[in-house]
Amino acid sequence: MAVIAVVGGPGAPGATTTALALLLAWPLRPGRRILLVEADPDGGAVLAGALEGRVEAVYGLRNLAVADRRGLLAQTIWEQLIDLSPEGNAERLLLPGLTDPAQAPGLAYTWEPLAELLHGIEQQGYDVIVDLGRSGATGTSAVLARRADVVAVTVRSTLRGLSAARPRLAALGEDLAAAGTGADALGLLLVAEGPYSGAEVSREFGLPLLGVLPYATRTARVLSDGGDTTDRRFIRSELMRTARSAADEVQLLVRRRRQRLAPNAAPAGAPAAAAQLSAPGGPGPAAAGPVAVPVAPPSVPVPQASSAPGPAPYGQPAYGPTGQGQGQPGYAQPGYGQFGYAEPAHAHPAHGQGEAEPPSYAPPVITTGPVAPLAGLAPQPAAPAPFPAHVQAAGPTEDEGQYRLQQPMVTNDQIEDRYPCNPGEVLRAR
Repeated sequence: MAVIAVVGGPGAPGATTTALALLLAWPLRPGRRILLVEADPDGGAVLAGALEGRVEAVYGLRNLAVADRRGLLAQTIWEQLIDLSPEGNAERLLLPGLTDPAQAPGLAYTWEPLAELLHGIEQQGYDVIVDLGRSGATGTSAVLARRADVVAVTVRSTLRGLSAARPRLAALGEDLAAAGTGADALGLLLVAEGPYSGAEVSREFGLPLLGVLPYATRTARVLSDGGDTTDRRFIRSELMRTARSAADEVQLLVRRRRQRLAPNAAPAGAPAAAAQLSAPGGPGPAAAGPVAVPVAPPSVPVPQASSAPGPAPYGQPAYGPTGQGQGQPGYAQPGYGQFGYAEPAHAHPAHGQGEAEPPSYAPPVITTGPVAPLAGLAPQPAAPAPFPAHVQAAGPTEDEGQYRLQQPMVTNDQIEDRYPCNPGEVLRAR
């Protein structure tokens, strides 16, 4: 449905924590999935934070730079994803970020193809959240914000947070108006830490308020430093409730902008033409097997699912014969400007009215299906170790699912054995 960029700023306003909250709270219709991309040039934080190092740092964004140079970006991205869905059904996915900020210059020429690829998979039933962190909305990675349907800026409602956000919001609005989808893509995600209300901040900056998240440090620590995200108290916490409301506001803004930018297009949420033609005989329910949805422009020949011996695994492109043998499927390395890099005939409807500069990259066909697993998907991270029984309290506290530590029981006999003095006497340093 949409590509949403989440932007932070000075003072660590919580962009990654907000992006993770949106990932877990995002409403999904049957057959749809959501992907979180850690595109912060300063490095990712989820592997060592929310996942507590339970997944090795071999997956992620850093592997896409070499794949892009080899023309394999659209295939390699599916091998770098980690399943974060609580049910393990690959509905909520993560593309981990860089492990070292020194890796960011190697992605200078990959950001634009990646932006086109994310819009391509968005047309196949994926919502995409892009965590740009503190500096991702500037420099070479700014193309991810310019082509996003909504750019949500996280701001703390303190005087220091608002003062730091003002010049960044002004510069980001000018950049989106000049080179992006328009300044009306900007919205605010307010973290209610200070005394200023959401209405005051929205009126002062002249931007729509997408949501007000509570300043709940203990609940947010589950997303920033690790914890049990399947705990019922965490799911029902105020942070997750407000994140679900913010997700609804973001989707509403996306629909309004797409109707304005493409007034003749079908309303958001309507079934795509490819989905209507998936079953024989015209519109109707989709077939049970994988459906090949064209991402490339119409001028590029789209291989049919029947040209291969069997349906391709989920997340892998379906390629037709390349002349290596009769009926043998193969893959021909595309040259730049050929299949996989052909220029589209028109601009994406969400990028503005009229003619626009054609992107330099168009991803190839990706075969998707509602039940087939993702190829090369990282295993579901192991659940965090439970609290030891001797430190669990009899019941949970009322502050977002934290546990109260019990004081150890020490008898007077134990004290006298270790300290030959009166237990009631105060020990003083000599």
